[in-house]
Parts: sequence; structure tokens; C-alpha cells
Amino acid sequence: MTFPLRHQAWILVLATSLAAISQAAVTQAAGVSAAEGAPAPLAATYSWKNVPIRGGGFISGIVFSQAQKDLIYARTDIGGMYRWSAATKSWKPLLDWVGWKNWGYNGVVSVAADPSDANRVYAAVGMYTNSWDPNNGAMLRSDDQGRTWQTTPLPFKLGGNMPGRGMGERLAVDPNQGKVLYFGAPSGKGLWKSVDRGATWAQVESFPNPGNYVADPNDTSGYLSDNQGVLWVAFDPRSSQAGKASRVIYVGVADKQNIIYRSNDAGATWERVANQPVGYLPQKGVLDPVNGFLYIATSDTGGPYDGSKGDVWKLNTATGAWTQISPIPSSSADAYFGYTGITVDRQNPKVLMVATQISWWPDGQFFRSTDGGATWTRAWEFTSYPSRSFRYTMDVSDVPWLTFGASPQPPEVTPKLGWMTQAVEIDPFNSNRFMYGTGATLYGSDNLLNWDQVGGSITIKPMVKGLEETAVLDLVSPPSGPPLISALGDIGGFRHDDLKKVPALMHVTPNFTSTNSMDFAELNPSVVARVGQLDKTAFPYINRIGVSSDGGHSWYGGQEPAGGGAGGVIAVAADASTFVWSPSGGAPVVYSISRGSSWAVSSGVPAGAQVRSDRVNPSKFYAFAAGRFYRSTNGGASFAETTASNLPALGNVKFKTVPGREGDIWLAGGSTSGAYGLWHSTDGGASFSKVKGVQEADNIGFGKAPDGANYPTLYAVAKAGGARGLFRSLDAGASWQRINDNDHQYGNFGEALTGDPRVFGRVYVGTNGRGIIIGEPK
Repeated sequence: MTFPLRHQAWILVLATSLAAISQAAVTQAAGVSAAEGAPAPLAATYSWKNVPIRGGGFISGIVFSQAQKDLIYARTDIGGMYRWSAATKSWKPLLDWVGWKNWGYNGVVSVAADPSDANRVYAAVGMYTNSWDPNNGAMLRSDDQGRTWQTTPLPFKLGGNMPGRGMGERLAVDPNQGKVLYFGAPSGKGLWKSVDRGATWAQVESFPNPGNYVADPNDTSGYLSDNQGVLWVAFDPRSSQAGKASRVIYVGVADKQNIIYRSNDAGATWERVANQPVGYLPQKGVLDPVNGFLYIATSDTGGPYDGSKGDVWKLNTATGAWTQISPIPSSSADAYFGYTGITVDRQNPKVLMVATQISWWPDGQFFRSTDGGATWTRAWEFTSYPSRSFRYTMDVSDVPWLTFGASPQPPEVTPKLGWMTQAVEIDPFNSNRFMYGTGATLYGSDNLLNWDQVGGSITIKPMVKGLEETAVLDLVSPPSGPPLISALGDIGGFRHDDLKKVPALMHVTPNFTSTNSMDFAELNPSVVARVGQLDKTAFPYINRIGVSSDGGHSWYGGQEPAGGGAGGVIAVAADASTFVWSPSGGAPVVYSISRGSSWAVSSGVPAGAQVRSDRVNPSKFYAFAAGRFYRSTNGGASFAETTASNLPALGNVKFKTVPGREGDIWLAGGSTSGAYGLWHSTDGGASFSKVKGVQEADNIGFGKAPDGANYPTLYAVAKAGGARGLFRSLDAGASWQRINDNDHQYGNFGEALTGDPRVFGRVYVGTNGRGIIIGEPK
């Protein structure tokens, strides 16, 4: 497996500029981060919200409070954490205060809601455990349901976007003594404990097993070769009384031969649970304290993308007897998946649900038992192949793109029930409601009890309003047509005709897994081109370039250059006469005079160079690579290096050309170990001047000029005046003011950035996990 596509672009952007977090305990309020520097003066009061897509990424955990009805939290792998609002049936983001340097806090490893105090909630955060993430993880704690947070940095890394991220929950609060928390760490760091409500942490030295399972020990990147560690913690509330620490604690470990440990003395000593099943990983563990059973769901991998065998077990905690209760045992010829997402109905603990980990074909599966696992019913089953009967109907009218534009052949259907369903929870206050996460959205049902009726059917709908988890790789806002067209990781991207409505469908024909770049013809904006990534082994006849002649409403597939081409950067001439494409992977820069139906190699420009078109002169294109700037005056057929000097040779660099002004170019980027900042050229890249007052810059965009001005408004993701943020200039870069506030920093943001050419002050910002953000003056 390769590193997930939707995160690759962010590694170069961030890795060179981020410093490791101190291991000392630090306290900070939400929205205030000393590491980000003093706030720069605000240019105007802006409102910030999402351009709605709803979902789009992996929901790795759902946590219902057992102390307060309708108090629910959701965690994501790269997009932070959310709290449910029952009044609006929507999710509120809780980590938008995360800033540039602590960007990894948007990877939420685990969430724990205090079962005896509804106001207290905790989150273990950190994005990656391997070398491309320079920062350690942290523990966040809140006493107001996530409105504000305090932070304790940890002496090791955490991996909210690592393999196995849907297992757990790794973090748990003692139901009898809320100041006691346990956390199961990855990477061989063992079990950790806090006795002061998460303010400080110490390793439990007596815990005997830090885990040993890795997805791929041969992966030299460290992504698949990290020890997945200690997976979950479950307290037995019957083992003590309120005010005293629970004496009995169960812990699941990523060790296929030693999966469950127990303490009978409040964590002082530990023992391997006798006669336990072996051979699989304990994905989830949940305790029924009413009847005294511990239920576990196991799989042969940590997921979330794979898993082909596993079982479901229950432990009688009074007698020590284990019973296999797998709906389909791993020994069966019909078993082709493991299990995950086990949940118990707290109103009726004999009711269980468990999900498959992972069943790609024909769909995911849920099993439900009303007798403690003795018997099970299925969400769907085959009747006369390929026909299936269903205990559910899917209603995706609120998020219609979840069909993915598919027209599957039976037995497959669209929309899918789901995949990567490691998060499954029955509401502890309402047996009729459950929610579950998938790789694309968060689904749920409010009539779950219908499942148990003869001939009954439940209705499953997206319950994802307000939860936006897409990685945004490019954005364009043409001067006519739709106000916004997006390029996204994992779900391709959308044409947004109405900025307040969920689009009906992503870009199709061709469908890309991820769209990396797009451009339109400035003088003929109905012509749009996009390039991206897809699995050519699975889809050998789909080329990785799409062309539209109606502003992105419909698309047709172009041709790839000889030898193939994927991703990279596409540039469209001002009049659409020429396309220039710089594919990824070392392929040469190519140009087309037939709108992508055939290609020729451009000369004089290095492979992998970033390319852009002049927005006025159709014959001119520009390129940048490794500190060198190049210009073409013949439609991209050949390039020549200019005399521009002192441009950044390291780091991630982006440059863009100004609409309506021939040869006007802005270049942003660099590295703290070299040149870093913002540069401007008015002579087609022959020379550049460095913009004073901007210490660092990572992207630049243009929007409508203010009244009375004749130069576009500039927007920059930058560091200016000692502060990081999103800045605006109304005077062609002579002065800059910050327009985002400390509560709206979004961590991983700025890979995509553009102003709106039709609405002054409106700016669109791409994030890596929090979707498309639109900012407008209030």
C-alpha cells in the first residue's frame, strides 16, 4: 500500500517548517497557541463556514456520552473532531483553532466522554507516528464539551491517520473515579495513566505487553511498519463504588497471541486473561456490566482498508468462560472478512450489533443479535443469486453524490451500505438510534427497532450535516459559470453551482479517485481541464485527464501522453487553444493543441515542473522547478529559462498568474532552511522582487478588486507581522492584514486558495481534512 493520496501534497508543505512540540505539559485555551505567534491585526471581521459537501472522508470513531442524552462526538482521521447538535441535527467542529505548527492535532486517535460528568471530554491527537510528521502527539481535555481545550503534549507521536486508526477506543475514563484515565499507545509505548483528569500522564510500568503487530514489517517508510500497540481500555464499573477507582480493567493489545489483559487491583498488576482466543487482533472490546459479559470483535488486520478473517467472542467475566459467537465463524468457507464495530444496546444489553471488517463485495454487512450473540440476523442476505433481500432502505437525498454516479450490476447496488465501518454505536439512551462511520460519510437510523420485526425494514440516512472531511487539492473560481469548481482527494471534486447546497454528483466520465489539478481558459472559462489519479490496474481504459466545454457541468476523457500520465499540474491557455500538462512521477512536460486528444513533449523544461498559463496572452506559459523559472512564448512547445534569481530552491512552491495582466506573476513558498516568502514579477518572470513584510508564504490567490481599485485583491497563506494565517492585500501587495482569527486556523490549510472574481472579499480556502472553507466579510 502507498501513502494515502489525499495527504501526499501536504507533507512537503508542512514538514520543513514544523518544530517538534515540547514534551513538557503546556496549558492553552482553544484558539490561543503561543507557537503561532502574536495575532496580526485583522483587516475586517470575517465569517467562516464550509462550502457544503457533507462527509467525504473516514469517520474513525463515534462516541456517545453515557452521562447526557444526545451528547455525541465523532472523530476523524485527518479532519478533527465534532460534537452533535440535536437541535439542528448537525455536527459542530471542535478543533478549528488548531494552527499551522500543531496541524497534527487534526488527526484524532481517540475520544473519551466522561461517563459521570457530561461536561468533560478528552481527545488523544496526532497525525502520524513516522518520520514525515515532526511533532509529538498530545492529550486534549475540556470541561465544557469541547468549546475550549487544555493541552498536554506527550513524549511520543500518535497516529490519527495511521493503519488501525479505527480500532479502540484507546482512551477511557474510569466511570467510578473520573480523574483517572487510561490510554493505549501505539509504537510500543505501552499503556499510560493519568490521575488528574488528563493534565499529566505516566506510563504504567507494570503493564506487560506494548503490542507487536505491524501491517507490513518491510515498509521502510514507517507507515505500515509501526507497531499498532495497545488498542482499547474497558472498565468494569461493578468492581468499585463511586469515588474509588475501578478495580477491574480490561485492555486489548495488538498481539495475535496475547490479545486481552486484565487488572483486578485498579491497574497495579496485570495478567493475561486465561483461555483467550488467539490468532486475530481485538479490534473492539465492549463490556456489558449488567450481565457480566465482555464482547470482542476480531480481525486478521487492523484495517481500515483490509481484513479477511476474524471472529466474535464473549467472555463470562464471572466464570472466565469464552464462547465464540461469530455470525459466520472464521473457519467457515463463507468467511471472507473480519469483524469490527461491536456495540451493545445499553437499554437492553442482550442486543448486539457487529460489522464486517472489511467486505468490499458486494457490500459491507451488519449483524444483529437480540439474545447475546446466540443467534444473528443480517442487514442483507442472498435469496436467489444474484438477488438479495434487505432489512434496510437507503435514503441519500440529502447527500446525493453518495451514489458515486455508479450503475452497478447485481448483486451490487448503489449507494453502498458502506465500507471501513469500524465505528458502530447504538445510542445508550435510545435503542431506536444507531450511527456508523464509513470511508465516505456518517450514516445512521432512527428506527433501528424495526430490524427485529418480521418483515421489518430500517431507514438508513446520512447523519453528517456539518461534518466536512475532504482533502482539497485545488480550487478554481471562473469569472463566469459556477462560482467554484473543486479538486479533492478520494472523491474527485465537484462543480458548486450553489455555495449553500450539497452538489448532486462529483466529477464523472472520467471518474478519478483524486483530482490533483485543474485550470480553465481565462478568456473562455467554459473550457476546463482536470488531471488526477486512479487505479489503472482496475480501470485500464480510463485516462487520467478530463475536459469540459461547459464549465465543468459535463466531462469527456482526454488521452494520456505516450507512456501514461497521472496527476501533476494542468494549465490551459487563455483562449483554450493549448493545454500544457506536467504529470507526476517523472514524466516529461507535454503540450496539446487538440484539447488533450494528443500530446507532444515540451522542450527546455524539466520533468515535474509546475506550469501555469498567462491569463491574457494565449501563447505564453510559465514553469518553475528547483529555484529556476521558465517561459514559453509558443504555446508550451518550448521553454527557455529566464534570468530570475534568488527564488526558493527548497520546499513547496506555488506560483499563479494574474487575470487581465499579461506577464504578472506571484510566487509563494520555500523552506525555513532556505529562501522563503512571496515574490512578484511584472515582466513575465524575467525578474522577481521579494515582497517585504511577508516572512513566509505558501500559497497566493486573486479575487475581485475593491471598488475604485484596478488591481485584484490578493489573498495569501503566509506569515506576516510574526503571525501565521490567511492574509489579504488591497494595494497590490504593499500592505497585508490578517483576515482569519485564532478560532479559525484549520491546521492543514492552504494547499488550494482562490478569491472570487465576482464578489469582493470572498475567498475560498482548501484544507486537508476540513473541506472547503469560504470566508466573507460580515
